[in-house]
Amino acid sequence: MFSHITIGSQDPEKAAAFYDAVLATLGIVPFFKVPGTLSYGTATGPKVFVVTPFNGEPHHPGNGWHAAFLAPDRKSVDAFHAAALKAGGTSEGEPGLRPHYHPNYYGAYVRDPEGNKLQAVCHSSKG
Repeated sequence: MFSHITIGSQDPEKAAAFYDAVLATLGIVPFFKVPGTLSYGTATGPKVFVVTPFNGEPHHPGNGWHAAFLAPDRKSVDAFHAAALKAGGTSEGEPGLRPHYHPNYYGAYVRDPEGNKLQAVCHSSKG
């Protein structure tokens, strides 16, 4: 559905500890790292980039924006949330069903240490 998501960071190298731990719970692994840029994913599939803003201005999380990562099962959503908190993130919504979206919508929301809002979501009833 998408080519890539780019998340701003004042210090991508420092952010690597958070994103390496959190995205690994969903099977998303580092693709490459160069100064100022982290990339997760594969050469031909969707990617997540964590970068310093290209315009040189300070990074600010967008209000009303978040990236939702597809989880294969509900246990992965739980692991994503736990890993985010352990890696210095904060909870924006505990793992659980959100039936107002649809009956099997199971998600969790976190913010990374710089305030970017992230979500893991599973759309099936799989544990």
